[in-house]
Amino acid sequence: QVQLVESGGGLVQAGGSLRLSCAASGSFFSINAMGWYRQAPGKQRELVAVITSGSSSNYVDSVKGRFTISRDNAKNTVYLQMNSLKPEDTAVYYCNVDIVITRWDRISRYWGQGTQVTVSS
Repeated sequence: QVQLVESGGGLVQAGGSLRLSCAASGSFFSINAMGWYRQAPGKQRELVAVITSGSSSNYVDSVKGRFTISRDNAKNTVYLQMNSLKPEDTAVYYCNVDIVITRWDRISRYWGQGTQVTVSS
């Protein structure tokens, strides 16, 4: 059983910073890509940032230069450092991890429970 536990959301003023964490626990063979999505009220869920097992990263244009995704493979954890936050960053943020349970399995995608980020103007 794989579990993803997110932490780090909250309320912050515009221009402030937050750091999200997502830790994977349970029994599995390997973790591939890890990422963060967000969903604002009335909008579709969008990919914010992704980091591969080789630590290559990509970002949605709206967060480039402000957000940084990183991972600690020893802790099975992915982070999202969010700086210079804007009110339009307000959303529920979900982590997303691609996991191989056993060496004979295909990649399965797991989601965190979501954490609210609210940026006030």
